[in-house]
Amino acid sequence: MKASRLASAILATGLGLGSFAALADVPAPQDVPLNGTLKIDVDATDLARRVFRVHEVVPAQAGPLTLLYPQWLPGNHAPNGPIDKMAGLKVTANGKTLKWTRDPLNVYAFHVDVPEGASSVEVEFQYLSPQDTRQGRVVMTQEMLNLQWNAVTIYPAGYFASRIQAEASVKFPAGWQYGSALELASRDGNTVHFKPIKYDDLVDSPIYAGKYFKRVDLDPGAKTPVFLNIVADDPKYLEIKPEQLKVHQNLVQQMYKMYGAHHYDHYDFLFSLSDKMSGNGLEHHRSSENGMSPSYFTEWDKGVLGRDLLPHEFNHSWDGKYRRGADLATPNFNVPMQDSLLWVYEGQTQFWGNVMAARSGLWKEDEARDMLAMVAANYDKGRPGLQQWRNIQDTTNDPIIAQRRPLPYRNYQMSEDYYSGGQMIWLEVDGKLRELSGNKRSIDDFGKAFFGMENGKWEVNTYTFEDVVKTLNTIQPYDWAPYLRERLDGHGPITGGIEASGWKLVYNDKPSAAAKSAEARFGGANLTYSLGVSMAKGGDISDVLWDGPAFKAGLSPGMKIIAVNGKEFSNDAMKDAVTASAKDKNQPIELLVKNFDQYQTLRIDYHDGLKYPHLERITGKPDRLADLLKAR
Repeated sequence: MKASRLASAILATGLGLGSFAALADVPAPQDVPLNGTLKIDVDATDLARRVFRVHEVVPAQAGPLTLLYPQWLPGNHAPNGPIDKMAGLKVTANGKTLKWTRDPLNVYAFHVDVPEGASSVEVEFQYLSPQDTRQGRVVMTQEMLNLQWNAVTIYPAGYFASRIQAEASVKFPAGWQYGSALELASRDGNTVHFKPIKYDDLVDSPIYAGKYFKRVDLDPGAKTPVFLNIVADDPKYLEIKPEQLKVHQNLVQQMYKMYGAHHYDHYDFLFSLSDKMSGNGLEHHRSSENGMSPSYFTEWDKGVLGRDLLPHEFNHSWDGKYRRGADLATPNFNVPMQDSLLWVYEGQTQFWGNVMAARSGLWKEDEARDMLAMVAANYDKGRPGLQQWRNIQDTTNDPIIAQRRPLPYRNYQMSEDYYSGGQMIWLEVDGKLRELSGNKRSIDDFGKAFFGMENGKWEVNTYTFEDVVKTLNTIQPYDWAPYLRERLDGHGPITGGIEASGWKLVYNDKPSAAAKSAEARFGGANLTYSLGVSMAKGGDISDVLWDGPAFKAGLSPGMKIIAVNGKEFSNDAMKDAVTASAKDKNQPIELLVKNFDQYQTLRIDYHDGLKYPHLERITGKPDRLADLLKAR
């Protein structure tokens, strides 16, 4: 492509000439149909080696052809398509192998010259999925797999993904069953053929399959069915008690009552219960990927910490998939996304995920309050970075900046705080709506007005900051633009929604049931609001509060605590030492720590005892939180 033509193509995408080098010689996507059908066959039977084998037929014509491996992934909000796991690429036409070259400035693009007389090229490669979590998320085990189409397909450049028609098939291990939003066309032994679908919708329709499988109807008799498709490490984990089934069915009805509309023709929760395949949570328009520990149902009372996952991902069908920030709605998977509105996409979904967990009964009301207290404490005392240098709006860049890699001082650096920080902002918006309207309007009204239109339609409907403000003003006139910008762009605590709901955040030495559940899940101890340190199992320090007592004493993430006040480390020993130092103001907390190959003794001069967050009612103020959390 000549430079002038490339420049015009870049301008056509709206990216500007600054993206010239990044796009290299990749044709810009055009809103024209691909002449032909992209045919994709995946062999997912090599469980021992965890290899997906791919064969594609790509419509083409004589001349230059650029093939793209998906880079910018919806739901990830980042350019992290797992191209490092792709191997063995071979391209042929008319039975002859074609030479391909990777673009030197865009490693996700492959150039080939299609010979005269060819109307397609055949592509073969393997997706070498991670063997352990050090290489990425494990997606294939002896009992189950998670097939994500972005990982096992390439597609021709120069087209909107929605203008590429695709036909896909998968060969599963013998006897396995699967769940997916894809619709069955036919079955040939262990190979399943799916109905033709647009390529962007194919990528939006992953598969969970497994040896041990159960499909549960969450809306019996409905014209628009909703199913929970479960794969597990062992059949015993598939057993669901009637009361557990009921709260999951309640979730569907509570969503419908709030939004008044849905945006799918059917919906499939894909749910893995496994200690082998990695857990995850990823939204799609007509499905969602959800991964939890195998004991989700069998140890129900211990699992409060994860029971907002399904509400969160389900909510994304409305917020994030149907309605989407305009700068996230790109024409294909290799045009850069912008994440400026993730405080709506993820922040309000985080808010509704927690609220709907309570309204459905997945959480009891006191569990929901305890979980909210932990979030509020984080934005009261646990994010010094928010007070000193960053803001919530800037964290919308984090999917691109950090891509969820571990950080040395997360509380100070911050990372994707548009989730829970956004949740706190939307809680405050609910309080302001109620205050201004005399409790006649609430966040429910915004949800229905902004996401609850066009029942049954599932084409993407984009929005901007101005659209959010306009809808809020329609519900209740106010200076919403500066109100939101102050909270998005400012510094300091963002906990005003707690008091607006009739509660206040307090700290005492008794951990809530939710705090205990969190510590049990990770095997460590969270002393963020006392010593300013959180520990993983065995004394490994996972985070140290910037400028907190532990930080000032010299502790840092990566160190390991060996002993506490001369005794072998344990979580209880740490807590006992904190309690003892509060009773005797002359007694410091003495830690023997290991830092690489060196040992040293550090003393923390702290005497205010253990501190855990709780919510406490404000006398004389209406309990608007109870109204928010109660079932509709």
